[in-house]
Amino acid sequence: MSETFWPVKQREQQCYFSDSTIWNDFVFRDDDIIVASAPKAGTTWTQQIVAQLLFNGDGDVSIADISPWLDFRLPDRQTMLELYACQQHRRAIKTHLPVDALVYSPKAKYIYVARDGRDCVWSIFNHITNYSDELYRQLDSAEGQNAAAPPKPSAAIEQYWRQWLAEESEAFWHNIRSWWAIRSLPNLLLLHFNDLKQDMPGTIRRIADFLQIPIQEAYWPDILQHCSFDWMKQNGNKVAPLRGALWQGGGDTFIHKGVNRRWADVLSVQECVAYEQRTQRELGAECANWLSAGGWQIP
Repeated sequence: MSETFWPVKQREQQCYFSDSTIWNDFVFRDDDIIVASAPKAGTTWTQQIVAQLLFNGDGDVSIADISPWLDFRLPDRQTMLELYACQQHRRAIKTHLPVDALVYSPKAKYIYVARDGRDCVWSIFNHITNYSDELYRQLDSAEGQNAAAPPKPSAAIEQYWRQWLAEESEAFWHNIRSWWAIRSLPNLLLLHFNDLKQDMPGTIRRIADFLQIPIQEAYWPDILQHCSFDWMKQNGNKVAPLRGALWQGGGDTFIHKGVNRRWADVLSVQECVAYEQRTQRELGAECANWLSAGGWQIP
């Protein structure tokens, strides 16, 4: 039997919004669940599924309260650590970090969800253009803050797309590459946003099997209802970070459309080809094809 080599943290990743050093003080439990992704790739949806499995379809459970983004700078570091330390139930912890900036526990279970970069960018654009002034005020005064706020994007999505591809996309590629590289580890499940869209019931059962959570069939209709996009949109303040308080329009803004290919009527054929070629160069053929289409059969 070949030896398993577990990832070891290589560096810190700190920016205006997040700080990886909090993982150095986080105390793992053997049954922890870590939900990871690049931003706007399906993290909240996956968190909601995990919570509904853990709590038997209880619509009153708020992932905004029980599953906050650990490496986010808000609230302060000690409050975040104490919140998770006090939880008595099986914990689900959110992160947007790549593997090399994360403390990786061999005993925890990890779910990584990915999405086509173009779909992520369209969702990110809505996300950041609706940040409230209060968000910037709190982040400016956050503990350990030493980074300037990034500029707000242009009102034109086309311009933001080109800026992202030219200046900001390397963090996205690195995030995907880092998780893809460890895809054979026994405690990691790779998901794709398309799998959730195309077969949510089947994907939920796959997640339950991976987490070894028996589904009580009496609660199955409730689980499906509370994991639907329509329900999450109507209950945005239960699922949005900090209950949506830091976005204009609250949780309703945070849970936006949940659809793919909004870029198809905006980007030219040449721009799409350029992105797809870049994806192949950055990720390699197997990973690039999976990122584009999804599918359960991970090489």
